[in-house]
Amino acid sequence: MDRDDYRPTDVPRKVVELARGGDRFALAMILSADGSTPQKAGVKAVIGASGEIWGTLGGGAVEAEAQRRAVEACRLGRPIVFDFSLHHASAADGGPICGGSMRLLVDPTIAERAENEQAYAQAAEAVQQRRRGILLTTVRTAANSDMNVRAEVNVQWLSENAAVSHAAFPGRQSIAASLAGEAPRLFAAPSAAPQESLEVFVEPVIPPPLLWIAGGGHLGQAVAVEASRLGFDVTVIDDRPEFTAAALFPKGVTAHCGDFAQQIADFPLGKDAYIVIVTRGHQHDAEALAACIHAPVAYIGMVGSRRKVALLRAHFVESGLATEAEFDRVFAPVGLDIGAVTVPEIAASIAAQLVAVRRKGRRRCGG
Repeated sequence: MDRDDYRPTDVPRKVVELARGGDRFALAMILSADGSTPQKAGVKAVIGASGEIWGTLGGGAVEAEAQRRAVEACRLGRPIVFDFSLHHASAADGGPICGGSMRLLVDPTIAERAENEQAYAQAAEAVQQRRRGILLTTVRTAANSDMNVRAEVNVQWLSENAAVSHAAFPGRQSIAASLAGEAPRLFAAPSAAPQESLEVFVEPVIPPPLLWIAGGGHLGQAVAVEASRLGFDVTVIDDRPEFTAAALFPKGVTAHCGDFAQQIADFPLGKDAYIVIVTRGHQHDAEALAACIHAPVAYIGMVGSRRKVALLRAHFVESGLATEAEFDRVFAPVGLDIGAVTVPEIAASIAAQLVAVRRKGRRRCGG
């Protein structure tokens, strides 16, 4: 289990792979996070019976505690729900002092419950087919006379269409809002018994955003590295075969050789697509830009000096290739203005801008 290969959308596939392979493991997930915490609700990690971890819950004390609990859960064969406080008064004692609190589930029973494994298999298939949906994790806990808390976990997959009509708790409106906002949320149902609880974790499953990089040179390669780490599904295109060799790019990055405009025209350019244009010359940049400037994509960024960008703007507008408003959608010069000079720095500025647009929905965020 390699932490460096972790991508949140890979979790369902990894769960199914381990479950069907007969491995003993627990799925650890953050149900809620309040205040300052190393990770937020919905983050997951797979933890083996010996404590090895795939993914991360944020590191530090909370991750160590989750690993300890996962080993215990695998030994006992039952889920554990626990709360973790990061409110230590002093850094001197080595305790967490972030100031937040987290509620976590550690579940070793996914492989034993066919319906739970099936839900993750359906989620993994949806991600592969680029379909959206919801994983509903229902956690029932009850304390016995000795105050030992028992937990039972049930997982259900809902396609996007089924999610918006789901009537059971927490209800169609809450589920639809979570899916629309791509925001996981924990709902607690009213309980008739003081020692019993019913919690439902609503987790949107969203395929990774698509990133098309026009240009496989040094900058395109660097952007591919940064973006793949951030969870983008990256494809690089270039018209030179030596710049689309698989060895130039990280594992999981696809590279195609061919005409820039033709390849971009063949891509599915929807609202989850991002395009970075970093070819070897302004003519190729212009061809790539003309092929995508009308597409309803989330982001178009193009490398170039302010003079180059101004000249291309004039050409596009005067020739009727685009209106002023359409050209205004282009982030050019590309990247956040952080004073970047070297190729790795410029790639970092582009990656930061991709995140800003994805997470904050900004139409313009520095350039």
